[in-house]
Amino acid sequence: MKKILLLSVLAFFAAQLRAESKREDLVTRVETCEAILQDFMIHRDTAIPASILKQARAIVIVNQFKAGLLFGIKQGYGVILARKPDGRWSIPVLISAGEASLGLQLGAKSVESVFIITDDATPRLFFNKHFNVGVDAKAVAGPKAAEAENNNHALIEAPPAAPVLVYSKSAGLYAGATVKAGYLSRNDDANRVLYNTAYTMPELLYSDWVPAPSEVQPLISYVAKITQ
Repeated sequence: MKKILLLSVLAFFAAQLRAESKREDLVTRVETCEAILQDFMIHRDTAIPASILKQARAIVIVNQFKAGLLFGIKQGYGVILARKPDGRWSIPVLISAGEASLGLQLGAKSVESVFIITDDATPRLFFNKHFNVGVDAKAVAGPKAAEAENNNHALIEAPPAAPVLVYSKSAGLYAGATVKAGYLSRNDDANRVLYNTAYTMPELLYSDWVPAPSEVQPLISYVAKITQ
């Protein structure tokens, strides 16, 4: 019975993601990720410190949905932007996000996360089919800007303890805590539709072969602004 329920829930999420393959729906995903990042930055309790953002070599923004009865399935989408050697930011590249967990979980919720990647090697792990946050690369909860008000400047200004700093709306995260946040995976099919190109994630992140359409430029501009 549990196996049937799990397969049913997985089929539901798979159908939802397939249904959102129209370009306008993919543009909405990018716009939603921009709104998530802006929401993090305007609230004191979730804002990412400027000193952390300056160190960013890539930024991942994820929107996940969690629902289930006997099984909890977390599924969603996101974008990754990479900083190029000359300091410019790439176009946002669509990714998928997910996690499955056992246990009694009633209702549904949304989990919004921002991952700040502080080295050049970790973004390339996304070139594989799956990147497991906290497994393939060490991830810790990142310090928040509000902590500077509590005389924790050393925590804010210290070099990152891991290449991936996690900021999430989920409760219970404290700076420096080790985090495992499920998997992220490349979504070449979605990017093919969004950018009308056969190029895949490596070229989209690190080349200038695909120009940024007008719909994604606001997110690129915002990321460039906050990471100066």
